[in-house]
Amino acid sequence: MAEQPTCGQGLAENSTLIAKLGALTDAMADNLEVHLRALDPGDESAKREHAIYRRLAEEQRRAAAGLATIAREMAAAHDLPMGRHDMRAMTSPAVGQAFQGFVTAERDLLALLQRRLEGDLRMLAQMGAPGFDGRGP
Repeated sequence: MAEQPTCGQGLAENSTLIAKLGALTDAMADNLEVHLRALDPGDESAKREHAIYRRLAEEQRRAAAGLATIAREMAAAHDLPMGRHDMRAMTSPAVGQAFQGFVTAERDLLALLQRRLEGDLRMLAQMGAPGFDGRGP
């Protein structure tokens, strides 16, 4: 019989999701910051845009750093000894509902990323990104 993974192993396995969300958030901040270079400092609308993009990039950097910290802590929990669990609590409707909510959020995120990726790949190809062959980076 296969050994059931511990909660610590589950945390470590799920750390990759948090790490990828942090990397995605950090990459979006990169794009916002690069966009700032294109704004005309003499234009009032561009000044407002600059302020918003700068603030959002800073907030995204903080969020990405927080997600990276969480991912490292989750990964470090791999060897956490398994504690005693109340199986009635573990099989309660609240646990099932919480996990269903997580799976729904995963599915929604996957669908969103698939839709966005198609448009982003087209945009990248139009930009003539060096070394980009149209299939993906």
